[in-house]
Amino acid sequence: MKNQKQTIRKIVGFLNNADEDGGFWLPNIQRPFVWGEEQICRLFDSILREYPISTLLVWKTTSGIRRRKFIDNWSSSLKLSTFYVPEDFKKKCLVLDGQQRLQSLYIGLCGSFSGRELHFDVLSGTAALPDDIKYRFEFRTTATTAFPWVKFKDLVFTSRKKRELIQDMEAKAGRSFTNEEKDKIEGNLDLVDRTFKMDESITYQELDSIDNPDLYTEDDVVEVFIRANSGGTKLEKSDLLFSLLNATWDVADNRMEELLDDLNRHGFEFDRDFVLKTCLVLLNQGAQYEVSKFRKPGVREDIEEKWDELSASIKAIADFVRSKTYIQCDKALPSYLALIPLIYVRHHYPTAWTGAKQIDTFLVRTLLAGAFGGQSDRIIDALVKRFKEIERFDAEEGFAVIRSQNRNLEISKDRFFEMGYGSKTIHLILNLWYPAFTHTPAYDNNLPQVDHVFPQSRLKAVKVTSPDTGRSVMKYRDDARNHLANCMLLTRAENGGGGKSDMSPADWFKDKDANYLDLHLIPKDKALWAMDRYEDFIAERKSLIATKFSWLIA
Repeated sequence: MKNQKQTIRKIVGFLNNADEDGGFWLPNIQRPFVWGEEQICRLFDSILREYPISTLLVWKTTSGIRRRKFIDNWSSSLKLSTFYVPEDFKKKCLVLDGQQRLQSLYIGLCGSFSGRELHFDVLSGTAALPDDIKYRFEFRTTATTAFPWVKFKDLVFTSRKKRELIQDMEAKAGRSFTNEEKDKIEGNLDLVDRTFKMDESITYQELDSIDNPDLYTEDDVVEVFIRANSGGTKLEKSDLLFSLLNATWDVADNRMEELLDDLNRHGFEFDRDFVLKTCLVLLNQGAQYEVSKFRKPGVREDIEEKWDELSASIKAIADFVRSKTYIQCDKALPSYLALIPLIYVRHHYPTAWTGAKQIDTFLVRTLLAGAFGGQSDRIIDALVKRFKEIERFDAEEGFAVIRSQNRNLEISKDRFFEMGYGSKTIHLILNLWYPAFTHTPAYDNNLPQVDHVFPQSRLKAVKVTSPDTGRSVMKYRDDARNHLANCMLLTRAENGGGGKSDMSPADWFKDKDANYLDLHLIPKDKALWAMDRYEDFIAERKSLIATKFSWLIA
């Protein structure tokens, strides 16, 4: 392994530039760029403060591994596929660790962030505390930016004398600078020259597979990549595991993207972690999600060879959930893991699956009871084992397995009514309660909205005197205000502008017919709609809700 040093200006010139010793590129196993404006500006502040910015890791190779360009003009709407580079077997350097820093430098010095370029306050340079920003950077629109903000790339990529630059700044400012201002600007220009143009402040370690092909094979490099990126928060686990798959299957990223687009077209949020974990289970590798399984001989090859069948089984269950159960949106599915045993049966026993019964009952009870919370791998493996033994799905057998793992599936009345506003399960309860409400299209602004029958703002205004302190305090705390019996589901139109808002129950329900009151399980006694009858209202409505859900509540 060789250690190399370069100036920042020089290293930026390597990015996407095949004429510079093959250039620096990003392997497609790298996750997308995730830094925001503040992080980029803090990086530039760190550089001018001459703080170390850590070592980069690159792989020099002639491998045809898929790669992409660094992005100069970044925006959140960009698709990575736009920046893919045709495969070739020419010399190149692939960045294994340091993407976020290099990409930030490239955006700041050669491009833009959401259409705005990086500007530097040439009069900055003081900080009250060590963790404060000392050298101020912001992404700005040049046309509307005035002194002391100067486009930073114009300072880095210039051969003009400082005197000329300061004269230009004075012309744009429309005034002459004081001697103090000139000293500050000149000092900052010297600092920019030194830190970006003169000091070899970028260190990168180079894995050379051209001169040492036996030392750094593709498998070795994948391992290095995983180890380099597994210590912090740089990559999610799915990124690490997917890197192993993507290294040998050149269209893995495209196929995964296609599958997730299909799964989530109706408003769900299936992710790569779920897909990869499910694939392991379907291949009888167990639910534990770990790198070693993807290193096992044949596992990656099986995923590639069987991808069509694996993805078809996942899509079939996703479609089933949306069309045949009460789960109509992402918020009503508190644990996607509950689907994995079902996918297993659908995949391995498709004929038996067509006759399966009580699937919705199984999902509702296990999800409301939180059966797949915490150490869920053990539960999934136990369910898969049992369904494999009987070669079919059976809800009662599934319940027995879950109970044998010391999970309580009984939902008491107290437990049920604790699933109020803000809980993970309230949307599932409301999907059961209001099956006719539309969730299509299921984008956030169209989804039915959970509303407080007695508005939060009005309940917060109710005060009592504390017997302990004698002070005036809120009578109804969060748990009392957010009680399930104080929740109802409204359409977007009902709860939007000109809708219910903070209207009292007496005002909101006064012109509603009996069908509306029955739908929302509202007590017919209008006296209970008064703000001072909140507790009586809750007691009566709890009784109505308990009757409706008597089939579920123990």
